[in-house]
Amino acid sequence: MSLNSTVNTLIRRSNAVSSILYNNYKLTIGIQEKKFHETRTNEFVAKAATNPKPDWNRAVSEAEKIVGYPTSFLSLRWLLSDEIANVALHLRKLVGSNHPLLKTAKSLIYNGRNNMQAWGLIVLLISKAAGHLSVDDMEEDKAAGVLHSQRALAEVTEMIRTSHLVHKGLVNIQPGVYPEASEMNDMTFGNKIALLSGDYLLGNSCAELAALRNQDLVELMSSAVRDLAEAEFVGRRDNQNNPLPSIPPLDRTGYAVAEWTLRNVLSAGALLGKSCQGTLKLAGHSDEIQEQGFKFGKHLALAWQACLDLGSFNGKDQTIPFSLCSAPVMFHIEHDPSILTEIDKGLESVHNVDYTKVHDIIVSGPGVELTKQLQKEHSQRAMEVLAVFEESDARTALSNIIAAMGDF
Repeated sequence: MSLNSTVNTLIRRSNAVSSILYNNYKLTIGIQEKKFHETRTNEFVAKAATNPKPDWNRAVSEAEKIVGYPTSFLSLRWLLSDEIANVALHLRKLVGSNHPLLKTAKSLIYNGRNNMQAWGLIVLLISKAAGHLSVDDMEEDKAAGVLHSQRALAEVTEMIRTSHLVHKGLVNIQPGVYPEASEMNDMTFGNKIALLSGDYLLGNSCAELAALRNQDLVELMSSAVRDLAEAEFVGRRDNQNNPLPSIPPLDRTGYAVAEWTLRNVLSAGALLGKSCQGTLKLAGHSDEIQEQGFKFGKHLALAWQACLDLGSFNGKDQTIPFSLCSAPVMFHIEHDPSILTEIDKGLESVHNVDYTKVHDIIVSGPGVELTKQLQKEHSQRAMEVLAVFEESDARTALSNIIAAMGDF
């Protein structure tokens, strides 16, 4: 018995020593992990401080790696389809004409900041940043960390946006505007291609949306298409439906922000916001989180548009055409409505406006600086929404894209 008692005592002591050693080990590892995470966090903050405005192309390229592969529907399976091949063939016949569809096609392919690929990319990034709740494993794209339905919604978003831009390329053919038969034929043919290709994209987006079998999502995205259509009827227009600024009221306080926000929420913010809201709905998130997704998409789209509006007034390229309803123009009208005398020359056609004169007037006024403040405000609001989600590579990629938008 004495031998057994001695053995038991040794075992108990051994267990006690092992427990102490194990607890010390856990404490040491915990301290090391804490120091590691603190170091990583400090490195991230230091990197963000030294590089607050990442290169746009690099930010998008790195973001694409996070969600698996380039998200644009302008991918191999689309470019090799018979329908797209036919459209490309017919577009070649328009080369040399002045039909705006050619300019739209060029901007979709070559214009970096306005590339539709980034719209789908943002939808996928917000999907991965938020994660998903109680979803079937078969539905998840484990390599990318998003759902197959969310990737389909990203494509739907791109197709809706692109079809809208293509449809905007239709020319309003009026008697006497194109007296030469060849020019009239070009415009008529271009209209047919713009109408059919836009309808094709919109029809495919509807088919993909219906295939997701989510009635709430279909209703949500349908309202976004309605908003895009409504945007084309806001304010004054010339004969080609190009937008013109509305006449400000006697009390012009807040006129610029209200007018600009209304137009751009309908034409861009609603689609991106509702797409972000819809992708969180697919992931099973609460209504509160879905609302945060909508706010993020809306503010990001408005910050994006403010950056695009600044492009013609940053002094780097004076030849870039600009919208007469861009933020710098609207802010200048609020400051000094006398500029409407020159802008109203475009009531019949915006081409009658002396853009160089308008540009010089706006650059000398407060419009550019106020637009920069507007862009920073919406960027900050988008950043605040990102704070709702946990730290992740997707969240970091979104913050990099927001920062890169202001890189002028």
